[in-house]
Amino acid sequence: MVIDIHTHAFPDKIASRAIAGLVESTRGVYPPCTDGTLGGLKDSMREFGVDISVLQPVVTKPTQTESLNLWARDAECENIISFGGVYPHSDTIEKDIDFVCSLGLKGIKLHPEYQQFTLNDPKMMRVYDYALSRGLAILFHAGYDPAYPPPIHSTPTMFREVVRSMRGGVIIAGHLGGRRQTSEVLDVLVGEDIYLDTSAGFDYYSVEEFLSVLRAHGSDKILFGSDAPWTRADKEIEAIRSLPISLEDIDNILYLNAKRILNI
Repeated sequence: MVIDIHTHAFPDKIASRAIAGLVESTRGVYPPCTDGTLGGLKDSMREFGVDISVLQPVVTKPTQTESLNLWARDAECENIISFGGVYPHSDTIEKDIDFVCSLGLKGIKLHPEYQQFTLNDPKMMRVYDYALSRGLAILFHAGYDPAYPPPIHSTPTMFREVVRSMRGGVIIAGHLGGRRQTSEVLDVLVGEDIYLDTSAGFDYYSVEEFLSVLRAHGSDKILFGSDAPWTRADKEIEAIRSLPISLEDIDNILYLNAKRILNI
């Protein structure tokens, strides 16, 4: 079984525009492997051997909060689970988080670059704490994003501060804890109470680096993610299955950890 914890799709009416804008902003670094629609994601799942995908919507302005979360709820089906989204600078952030909970969504996605915040900002700490207290998981973009120049607003050191400030709950750092920051992940983040997903992975870290993180952090805290449509899930799955690790470790990464934290 394969559960992809980190995927993206857009409502049909804006999908082509959203994909075109993201391709332009990233200067074509990631040629998309779907058309950005929910149907396109499902087609790719059948082709790539993914059983369940978890959508990760990003709310970039407060007027999107209601409509995008309603779309996320309606997108859920037998093989699609969706997190929700909140606009982190909202004046009604607790109400917005409560709305996500009322829809039965299992978590929220936050992106420090696209949503213009610094991960360890004290104001954001209160947002995380409230969301976690309501039982939501939080999946963060972590590290470099090709659409944005430095400075990076979510580093492994910042994640360590966040994790140590919270009172429990499921926190997930995408891109193995920090895209282009694997050395810092190994120095300061492994062993902390945080999940790392593998999204857009082996283009940015080597097999040796991944194995170092795995040994230090444990396979029970690593989740498979593709960042679809920006990475082909089949290539990432093949890379993980070809690693010199145990079948137990592979199963933990590809689906068992996700089943546990999603309660499915």
